[in-house]
Amino acid sequence: MLKVGNSNIKGGNNSLLSRVFQVIVVTAVCGSFTCGHVVSLIVMLCNMTNVVLLPAILAYLFWFLAYDFRRSSKGGRRWNALRNLSSWNYYRDYFPVRLIKTTELSPEKNYIFGYHPHGVMCAGAWCNFATEATGFSKLFPGLTPHLLTLKLLYWFPLFRDLLMALGLCDVSRESFEQILCKQGRGNIAIVVVGGAAESLDAHPGFYKLTLKNRKGFVKMAIRTGASLVPVISFGENDLFTQPRNPPESRLRRYQNAIQKIISFAPVPFFGRLFVLPHQKPINTIVGSPIHVKKRTNPSRRHVNKVHNQYVASLNELFQQNKAKYGIKETTPLIIV
Repeated sequence: MLKVGNSNIKGGNNSLLSRVFQVIVVTAVCGSFTCGHVVSLIVMLCNMTNVVLLPAILAYLFWFLAYDFRRSSKGGRRWNALRNLSSWNYYRDYFPVRLIKTTELSPEKNYIFGYHPHGVMCAGAWCNFATEATGFSKLFPGLTPHLLTLKLLYWFPLFRDLLMALGLCDVSRESFEQILCKQGRGNIAIVVVGGAAESLDAHPGFYKLTLKNRKGFVKMAIRTGASLVPVISFGENDLFTQPRNPPESRLRRYQNAIQKIISFAPVPFFGRLFVLPHQKPINTIVGSPIHVKKRTNPSRRHVNKVHNQYVASLNELFQQNKAKYGIKETTPLIIV
């Protein structure tokens, strides 16, 4: 497969001060990923005892609940200045992260990117699609990325506004339809297909994807006429280690049970200094589009056919690129 472009963003200097800033930014992002939603809620509740801030907090909550609650399903509220902060460059350089395209994508069409694998924290997805650190807009001019995440995260005041400012939306049918049907051309809905379940298989050097029965994104592509694009991130699973948890283990049964209740996967991960990810390169490869014909009510057979095409294209992308990015030739792509 021809590689026609990559982020080609030069990393910053490797001075002690630069490395300190990298650690600070990565710590902040990791903290936000793991408990940012809870912290934002606690901060707001604690400040409600402040008579000066209370009116502003009550006004915000009224606006949020009465008028803005569904904003995350209606395209969000992007703030490009936040996406372009130079601080994200420190996050990029910590690993480092690179975005590589294999073909041109026309801004006259809409797309659904399927991102694989989830990893523990979706570090590659965040850096490439929620910021401009790897030069997304330069690589794909005329295209606007919308990274989709759990709807539950948008129930938390303040934290939801941060996510939407970075261009994120919730992963729902309404959100897909808004992005792909009501906002014109040149939009991309990016979904981490494996979700929380896949994070339980995020072991270094291991590529096991939860995809066999994940067909909702394919159905949405057919309903909206958006092209499907497979995306594989080499190195995403190498950032943290977690205890062995094969499907039949007691630990895995506990994890699955808890995940069904809270929607999040309880992953006991550890990395550099326990909480920071290991400094492993993340190379995110954007594959070629699979064009589909728009059908309002696609049959199960048709959905399965397009899904099989997508899986075959993803596997081809993995096999053709793995050796280039430090993955052993014998490493298989496992689909479950």
